[in-house]
Amino acid sequence: MGDRIKVGFIGLGEVAQLMHLPLLADDQRFEIAAVTDVSPSLVAHVAERYGVRTRHASADALIADPGLDAVFILTPDHLHAPLLEQAIQAGKHVFIEKPAALTAAELRPLIELDKANSKIVFVGYMRRFAPAFTELKKRLPARKEIRHVRIRDLIRESQFFVDQSRNIFRPDDVPAEVIADGRSKTQALLKSVMGEAAPDQLRAYQVLTGLSSHSFSAMRELFGAPNSVAAARQHRGENVLVMFDYGTFTALYEAVIHDVARFDAGIEVLTMNQHFRINYDTPYVRNLPTRLEITTSDLHSTGTEIIGPFYEDAFRVELAAFHHSVTTGEKPKTLLTDSLADLELFAEVGRHFLLQGQSR
Repeated sequence: MGDRIKVGFIGLGEVAQLMHLPLLADDQRFEIAAVTDVSPSLVAHVAERYGVRTRHASADALIADPGLDAVFILTPDHLHAPLLEQAIQAGKHVFIEKPAALTAAELRPLIELDKANSKIVFVGYMRRFAPAFTELKKRLPARKEIRHVRIRDLIRESQFFVDQSRNIFRPDDVPAEVIADGRSKTQALLKSVMGEAAPDQLRAYQVLTGLSSHSFSAMRELFGAPNSVAAARQHRGENVLVMFDYGTFTALYEAVIHDVARFDAGIEVLTMNQHFRINYDTPYVRNLPTRLEITTSDLHSTGTEIIGPFYEDAFRVELAAFHHSVTTGEKPKTLLTDSLADLELFAEVGRHFLLQGQSR
């Protein structure tokens, strides 16, 4: 293989077109060697746009391709677990977008399968690779000094930003039965965790597995696993509030998906006399800056240190980490076991949603 990794893409939708394809095309450490998607027109478009010679008719064929070193799984979430299983069994390195699976029950057998795997499985939590985040981690105070944590995702959905910044190819030839089957399988997986929950409760769990996974994952890296979920509420499926008990402090998480045109995602940490703050803007407009702000006060003065701004794309840093893991054999921090911790937290939060519904 050498240091240049031959990559095959499974799924060529928005995230592939906005992030992974252009980044890998600009990076001499990677070669986009094969692509596949359920949309023939999308496969043709991407292959022509990026000069990809091999177009596979199915994910099965791509995973079996002996000319590939690694596969990127960028499909809808309900397909992640079965495709990951195939890729591990085929002896491929894998980059898989979060969540690695929709349920812990899907992921646990894959973790067992991965124990005997000599290849790298890398779960894509790009916010944990952003320079502002890694600077926060370096500068965090001792856990006993922390008095409060606030984590938030107050966002408008991606299309508002994408339509004004990039031309995305949106195919119209995906078979209707494929779309219907995907919705059915997704609902079945959500219900395997949430039971016969109300539609808004199922939607709230899905928000956790998608948007919130970035924040839960970042929280665990910074502070470790919480003692418990102290409380959780959801409204309309897209407004979520969770309180995590860390013993000596509470971490408050809030997510709101609405139509105000902003993307306000961030982490704040308070001690008695310091306030640490990072903010993420929309990842759908590339290279927007992030910064870490640390405000410190004493009896007589106050001041704010700004670290950054950083313009390096978190996806770019993440892909460099994937390349490092593949070429050195060093395990990444975003392992399947790490992803399982998220899914277990999602299930615990989901139980609070169900209790909320019973008390209405």
